[in-house]
Amino acid sequence: MGLILDTDVLIRAEKAAEPIDFRKWSHHGEAFISAITCSELFVGVHLANTQSRRLKRAAFVERLLGVLPALAFDSDVARVHAQLIASLPRNITLGAHDLLIGATALRYGHPVLTGNVEDFRRMPGVTVIDAA
Repeated sequence: MGLILDTDVLIRAEKAAEPIDFRKWSHHGEAFISAITCSELFVGVHLANTQSRRLKRAAFVERLLGVLPALAFDSDVARVHAQLIASLPRNITLGAHDLLIGATALRYGHPVLTGNVEDFRRMPGVTVIDAA
């Protein structure tokens, strides 16, 4: 059992400057992030508009990476990712990063905890938990 945390959940926690209270989701087991979430968080560090904010974000990201195992984008996830994209109706457009997170969740059999419920629910087979 496990739970994949979407990037938006972590960004909201950083902005709120409060630790995430996972108690209501603890029955899902251990929390994970996908490798693409690591990248998205580091992009936020590099795009910070001041040195102070950059240092604060970097420290936040490093703390997260110290406690949240990152699930790699490997050939198994790539196979699921390709199948997921191919299964989408032609009129459905989803973000590339969200699809990578969704594929990671499918590969490991974990639901995704997100505030972006609408997009993740459009991914066939992905179990979505609303972070709100």
